[in-house]
Amino acid sequence: MPRYVALLRGVSPMNAKMPELRRCFESAGFSNVKTVLSSGNVVFDARASSEATLERKAEAAMTEHLDRSFHTIVRPVNALRELLEADPYAAFSLPSNAKRVVTFLRSAHGKALSLPMESDGAQILAMRGREILSAYVPGPRGPVFMALIEKTFGTGVTTRTWETVRKCAAA
Repeated sequence: MPRYVALLRGVSPMNAKMPELRRCFESAGFSNVKTVLSSGNVVFDARASSEATLERKAEAAMTEHLDRSFHTIVRPVNALRELLEADPYAAFSLPSNAKRVVTFLRSAHGKALSLPMESDGAQILAMRGREILSAYVPGPRGPVFMALIEKTFGTGVTTRTWETVRKCAAA
């Protein structure tokens, strides 16, 4: 049975408990459900299905059991592993303290962009299918890359650090 990861936008320990999320996914018929960190990453097994179908099932289960839903983007775990193995950041010269982040889109971005793109020390480096590769150097203004991401791609996205992607792929 294929393994998937659901990346939920806007989840924190303040608005969703991980055991509750796990139960939602189990009630949707998914098996071997595991949450990763406390930021809305749910890894699970499911019959081979389209990502859109899995997203709808997960969101419906959250609505039913939590009385709310989080925007959900699903990827096969194998796709995350392929992304990690490709090491797309190796093509860029980044400062050693740069934070690498991946933004996940539900569907491919239809517009051509001139990349890299930079604003306030945050850079959108590349697009790889439905993944956007960015980096920023932490500073007093926090993760300024999100303003650039949302201005460019809208709010129907979710973003994870490179390390979180690695943890989800290994779960």
